[in-house]
Amino acid sequence: MSEAGELTPTEYIGHHLTNRTISLGDGPFWTLHLDTFMTALALGIIGFGFLFWVVRGATAGIPNRRQAVVEMLFEFVDDQVKGIFHGNRAFVSPLALTVFVWVVLMNSMDFIPIDLAAGFAEHALGQHSWKPVPTSDVNTTFALSLSVWLLMIFYNIKIKGLGGWIHELFCTPFGSNPLLWLFNLLFNLVEYISKPLSHSLRLYGNIYAGEIIFLLLWMWAATGLAGSIFGGVLALGWAIFHIFIVILQAYIFMMLTAVYMAMAHESH
Repeated sequence: MSEAGELTPTEYIGHHLTNRTISLGDGPFWTLHLDTFMTALALGIIGFGFLFWVVRGATAGIPNRRQAVVEMLFEFVDDQVKGIFHGNRAFVSPLALTVFVWVVLMNSMDFIPIDLAAGFAEHALGQHSWKPVPTSDVNTTFALSLSVWLLMIFYNIKIKGLGGWIHELFCTPFGSNPLLWLFNLLFNLVEYISKPLSHSLRLYGNIYAGEIIFLLLWMWAATGLAGSIFGGVLALGWAIFHIFIVILQAYIFMMLTAVYMAMAHESH
């Protein structure tokens, strides 16, 4: 029997949504989600190693298919950034490409059958619990969004100066009258705090929900012949639709990254 047939629905879903953790110190803050970290790291090495390999072999003549695909991808991302960011894109376009490629790869782990991923982790890595989709872990999406948020703060200070950025916090959007300073600061603090939250939770919520749906369909497919037929058909349909979700969520995350970088370079 498959694992889905041996466990209750609650046990099955709970097992596959549980991260493999190791403690690095006292308290939950020092708990490392080993599966999330190792999978994200491996995908980063594979994805950007492939891009590096293609770029190193690029020619000025007629490109091969690999080079053509990478060039089309970069041009697509650069065109999207160009419509938002009107300054020097030497840093922002590569940043957006990095975010897009990495998030697509992490989201795409959702297409691997969960029992197949768990079986590989158990037999090859000796890990009984292994959650294979990094972006279904809120720690991953929040770390990505927080990194973008810190870059936004850095470029705010670099472009406007520390004094200019503080002046903007206290004097926009309602005006520079001292009576409005507190309202401006509170408004800007809410905006700054909401950015990493909305940036991370949108991606996490969509991928986490998609993973649950795959688990439910796989459980249905393990109930017998009829369940296998209908569950398999629905799982195929959901997988096709999920391709759109995987790419769309990566695209939205990339575009918000470009928007936040553009906001850091604009003066009010």
